[in-house]
Amino acid sequence: MNIVKKNDYLFNNVSSIQGVGKKLSKYLKNKKIEKVNDLLWNLPYSYTDRRELVSLNRLEIGKIFTIKAKVVKYNFPRIRNLPNKIICEDEKGKIDLVYFNSREGYIRKILPINKWIIVSGKIGFYKNRYQITNPDYVTSIDNVNYVKKLIPKYSLTEGIGEKSYRKIIEKVLKDLSYVKEWYEASFLKKMNFLDWKTSMQKLHQENFNKGINSNVYRRLAYDEIFSHLLIMSKNRKKVKKYKKKPKNLKKLISRKIINSLPFQLTESQKKVIDEIENDLKSKERMFRVVQGDVGSGKTIVALLTATNVIESKFQCAFMAPTEILAKQHFELAKKIFKNIKINVALITGKTEHSKKKEILKNLKDNKINLIIGTHSLFQKKIEFNKLGFIIIDEQHKFGVKQRMSLAKKGGHECDVLLMSATPIPRTMMLTFYGDMDISKITEKPAKRKSVVTLSKPEEKMNELWPFIRKQIKNGNQIFWICPLIEESKILNYSSAIKRFDFIEKKFPKKVGLIHGALKKENKENVLKNFLNKKIDILVSTSVIEVGIDFPNANLIIIENSNKFGLAQLHQLRGRVGRGDKQAACILLFKGSLSKNAIKRIKILKSTDNGFLIAEEDMKLRGYGDISGFQQSGIKYFKIADPVHHEDLFKLAENQIKKIENNLDNDKYDFLIKLFDKAEVFSEL
Repeated sequence: MNIVKKNDYLFNNVSSIQGVGKKLSKYLKNKKIEKVNDLLWNLPYSYTDRRELVSLNRLEIGKIFTIKAKVVKYNFPRIRNLPNKIICEDEKGKIDLVYFNSREGYIRKILPINKWIIVSGKIGFYKNRYQITNPDYVTSIDNVNYVKKLIPKYSLTEGIGEKSYRKIIEKVLKDLSYVKEWYEASFLKKMNFLDWKTSMQKLHQENFNKGINSNVYRRLAYDEIFSHLLIMSKNRKKVKKYKKKPKNLKKLISRKIINSLPFQLTESQKKVIDEIENDLKSKERMFRVVQGDVGSGKTIVALLTATNVIESKFQCAFMAPTEILAKQHFELAKKIFKNIKINVALITGKTEHSKKKEILKNLKDNKINLIIGTHSLFQKKIEFNKLGFIIIDEQHKFGVKQRMSLAKKGGHECDVLLMSATPIPRTMMLTFYGDMDISKITEKPAKRKSVVTLSKPEEKMNELWPFIRKQIKNGNQIFWICPLIEESKILNYSSAIKRFDFIEKKFPKKVGLIHGALKKENKENVLKNFLNKKIDILVSTSVIEVGIDFPNANLIIIENSNKFGLAQLHQLRGRVGRGDKQAACILLFKGSLSKNAIKRIKILKSTDNGFLIAEEDMKLRGYGDISGFQQSGIKYFKIADPVHHEDLFKLAENQIKKIENNLDNDKYDFLIKLFDKAEVFSEL
């Protein structure tokens, strides 16, 4: 790929900048600033305005001011460790400039007696007079513009001073060359966007009252959104380019299974099955994500469509994120395939060596139709005879590159289906799955009851124990969720460990504990004990929120519920009510609730629509905190925000559609590289 050569220095190591040595490079690396380009995206968090010259009678203690004053007197004490004091005045009053650890000669040079000077710094007050201690800026009135300016403030790490950092930034911005625009002039004019170079300079050098809503910020946010969707579109085009032999769907097996199910499929499930089947019958490879709320029946949709592929003489692979979830899928598959000649196998890290060896041989010999397992399914040593369908469950952690690698498995004849149980707003869907076709299961099974949601102050916790005893007596199980693993001295959260000890005393040998710090093996053992009803109460942090089906869990209690996000509370609530009994969710809160917390709890009580909840949550908290994605460490954007820039997503989406036939145009090369997409781009 021919990347634009102008401004190529932006992609060099920061050590290439004059004045940046090994030591400073090391400090910058601590801020994840390694390339010159990274400096551009470390935006100012605020600005210090030194532009206005203020007379001495208008000063305010504790604030930064720029003044014009005359040096009238020196006070150089002859006692060590005492500061040097310079008395200055204007027509309205007097002020002391105080210097610690400064030489007399230096002060006389920068502050000549009877000369007017420009000084800027934080105002203090001592012995009935204003003072500035170690002023930030001092210069002559001939050089007033050196001080009178808006100065950006950056988030820095230890070892880097503000002035030295600003010098580096200023040099980079000054050295920016003109870049040929990738947008039409008419588009820039319509959007009131400046050119890229000017926009970048202004973002660092000017204070925008509107912040991310300013045209300058929006221009650069649009650049990032456009580059992201460009990659997604290119990826989609790459996948669709390879033609496959359409799968012959007789649907005899799936119809037989549907007729034997103890429930009816929802209209939403039927619609999604039709969409998947149309992809399977197509000459283009399927690359689709099915998004459904907790308990919407995604797994049965995946298994039914898998039978159609198996009927077409292909093998299927079903990957789950954990061994326990893989086992649940395996048990469900065996149950619905009970009277069907489909050979299903389960392979995990705990599968015995001899058994694993047998499975691998049968897989290679085409004696296994459907294999279910964890990430190990796609190891090189696992060979398929004729893989035609890959199903990935709970895999919102896959990025574009990973999906491209996945798409190569099974060759061009292999269709790919991803499933996500995290409801995501539309702009988020574009962010994560813009290169895929999207299906939504919006209905829940008819027989499934909504979870009754209640809130209660923590001081009334004692009222819960009789209710919990009754639940256990009736054969139901309980989740008890806490925000933290250990007691925090700073935050007033309950500790999962402390709560476990407390509840265990009330219900001996009936309580289990699980949290993120547990080893994977120990975690799965506790979950198995809960699943097999060996324990009645599971005390947990939020690690329990995704994936596993606990049909006997009918009550979930969430402590400090006001500290959780709306989407996260919904995901946690979805852990109960998987059976035919009425389930309940009790939200415990400590102290008085904020307006946002009250709003979250009110929304949660009023609806169980995960998509609506996700939209509201994103409005309240921002996209970076959306449950699941934040925890996965996924942060796709440097400056764009799907909440505030939703209109820019729609705009970029429409613009990409207009240029779909010209995606290889090299005018976008610099833009792609600017947002660290070039590596992905080159692999497509």
